[in-house]
Parts: sequence; C-alpha cells; structure tokens
Amino acid sequence: MLPLEANRPDLPISIPRSEHSISRSQISPNALKVMYRLRAAGHRACLVGGGVRDLLLGREPKDFDVGTSAHPEEVYRLFRNCRLIGRRFRLAHVQFGSEIIEVATFRAQTAAEDDDGPGVVTDDEGRILSDNVYGTIEDDAWRRDFTINALYYDIESFAVLDYVGGMEDLRAGVIRLIGDPEQRYREDPVRMLRAVRFAAKLGMRIHPDSEAALHSLAHLLRDIPPARLFDEVLKLFLAGYAVQTFELLRLHGLFRHLFPATDRCLRRELYGHPRVLVTRALTNTDARIAEDKPVTPAFLYAALLWEPVRARFEVLLESGLPVAEAMERAADEIVGMQLAHTALPRRFALPMREIWMLQPRFAELSGKKPHRLATHPRFRAAYDFMLLRAASGEPLSELAEWWQGFVTPKGEVADDACSLDSEEAAPRRRRRTRPRRPRPVSES
Repeated sequence: MLPLEANRPDLPISIPRSEHSISRSQISPNALKVMYRLRAAGHRACLVGGGVRDLLLGREPKDFDVGTSAHPEEVYRLFRNCRLIGRRFRLAHVQFGSEIIEVATFRAQTAAEDDDGPGVVTDDEGRILSDNVYGTIEDDAWRRDFTINALYYDIESFAVLDYVGGMEDLRAGVIRLIGDPEQRYREDPVRMLRAVRFAAKLGMRIHPDSEAALHSLAHLLRDIPPARLFDEVLKLFLAGYAVQTFELLRLHGLFRHLFPATDRCLRRELYGHPRVLVTRALTNTDARIAEDKPVTPAFLYAALLWEPVRARFEVLLESGLPVAEAMERAADEIVGMQLAHTALPRRFALPMREIWMLQPRFAELSGKKPHRLATHPRFRAAYDFMLLRAASGEPLSELAEWWQGFVTPKGEVADDACSLDSEEAAPRRRRRTRPRRPRPVSES
C-alpha cells in the first residue's frame, strides 16, 4: 500500500459553507478576533486542529487554535496581550482573560531523506528536537500528525479545506497518521499516546497502518522527558475517558512504559483485585468529570501505584519493620522508580503519600484512634481510598463496614458512631466540689 503522501493533491478539497456544519457563532469570539486582525494585517489565518474536528463532529471544542502565515514575531507585534513560547515549536499565545488562543505559523515539510534545514534539529533516533522552518498552508497540513487534525476553517471563505483526506477519515471514524507511521512516531513518540487518546475520546479506531508500529516503537517513550509524560498522563486519564484509554494503552503495549511497576503487578493478578482497583478508580474519575466535580492527580496516582506499593509494604513488614516505617519505605522506593518514567510534582506527591500512609491506621479501632484519624486533613481522601480497596477485592469488607458506620455521608463522625472498646469507654471523672462555707451571721 502506498503511503498517504503518494496521493498528495496539488489543491485541497474545499467544502463550502453550505456543505458543512461549522458556524462562526460556534467559534470563540476571541479566536475570531485574532483571525480577523491577522487577515486585516495581510496574513492568512484559519481555524485548525481539534477545534475544527470537534465542530464537525458536533462536539464543543475545548480550545481554538489558529494557523497563520504570520511569523511569531509578527503575531507578537499585532497583539499587546501576546507572549511567545516554546523552543521545539515557536508558538504565540494570545491571552484574553482566562482564555488563550494559540497561534502557530504554517510550517514547511521536511522530507526524511533531505538534510536538516536551518531550524530543524533531530537526534539519532530521528526525533525532532527543534523545528521552526516556516512554509505554506499546504506544507503545514502535511506536517500535522493525524488526518482528522489537519482540517482548516478559512475565515475568508468560510470553507473547510482538506489537504490530506481528513473529512473521509472523520466520516469513517479512523485515526490515521499523515505520512510514514514509523517515521512520524520516531519524530515524536508522544504521537503514539495521542493516537490512543483520540481513539478513546472520539470512539474511533486506529488505522491498521498507524496501529502496526505501536508495539515495536513503544520503547521510544523512554526517551521522552518525564515532565512531558506527566502532562500526557493527565491528558490521558483526566479527560473523561480514562477507562477506555487505560484499556487501549494496555492493548497496544504503551502502559508498561508509563507505569512499569504497576504493569508488572497487573500481569500477575492476585484474586483479580489489582486491575479492578485501577479500573474502579478510573471509572470514579470519569464519573466525577462527567458531573463537573473536581479531580486530583494525587488520588489518580495513588490508585495507579497502589498495588506495587502494597506488595513492597508486605515484604518489608515480613522483614520485621514497623508498620509506619514499612509503608514509608515502600512509598519511597516505588515513587523513586516511577519518577524515572513520569514526573510527579510535589504538590501532588505529598497528598498521594499521605493517602497511603493513612491506610494502615484504618485497622486501629481501639480507643480514640478512629477519632484522631478522622481529624486528619487528608482523612476523606484516605477514607474513600480505603473503601475503593475494599470494593476492589482486598479483604477489608468488615473494616469498611465499621468505618461506614462511624462516618456520616458528609464525611463527619456520627454522634452515635460504632462503640469503641470498653476499656476506653470508661465513665468521665466527676469534678470534686468543695462544701460551701456558711456565711457569717451579722452581729446586728
């Protein structure tokens, strides 16, 4: 089968306004303002990428990106509220309050057999480290990753422009890489994660040519900086499609390069509960996002790394370490290994570790210990995590039932909570009172 580029047309397919569903009323006024000002300054400007794709699918875009013939410095001069970012790809961010319109200059296509031109830097694996060579809109379309993300809404004609067959793939529900899949994955291995993310989010299938290289090239993710992979993990699991994404990551052999310790545990399931806990946590995350409730990476990472932490904790306990020290050391070891693959900022790592450190304390039911535990700032998250463990098959059903009786639905300790041990339920000492002295009798 010929690569997609072999059929590269000289002119795009132009879908006029009467034949597509995009209306300017659906586009952010700020994005329209950016495009109109660029056009007035003599530059070409189009809405491009996920915004066009989602509008054609009847979805509400998360953001709006603009492609333009203007160079980043020219965009900067046009907008006082603009800042330039990025080294690998130079971008302009035009900020309107909390909304950011990302403006990218059309980029030229560099063939694999060509010498690196000025501004293009690749490593020995073919990964693009820097690319700021600018070109035409036609070149830019063929430089994008997937066909469905290479559709342009032209603000001048209100037509949708398709250079790479994106409309056909959109109708067919196919995620297809533009160009040779192996070369494109080597240029940027994160494209493998993006393929899975779009397939899960849009309910589409990955084209066989784009899917075939996933298993053989998944190891390239090890070369991606952990900080960038952390950002990708949040996009994968905090977009409302975490369960489907997790299944696809495992199916295509990508998950083990993001969470290797967890993947090893999932492959040797015990009573089924390791995988059940992860999928239950991801299901709960999806439900909270659907209900517009807050979610935190701390709880997500606590669930994803719990099984390797629990396994190491039990080994350390058997070696004779005290409970608290064993849990702390297990957390140190697993988190240390994980940081080599995906970063975890301190603001999320600390509450995650607190959730783990509180787990053994739920088994301490004597005296005032449950009351003291209930006053901990991280109690509610740790309590929810303990219930999740119980629901996932860990032998905690009686303990979970006890705590559910102890805690009200609002997370507070019930007044008529389950009785504590009798040795701590001693009657309160009554305060001794001195007898009142008689008032002296007046001589009169």
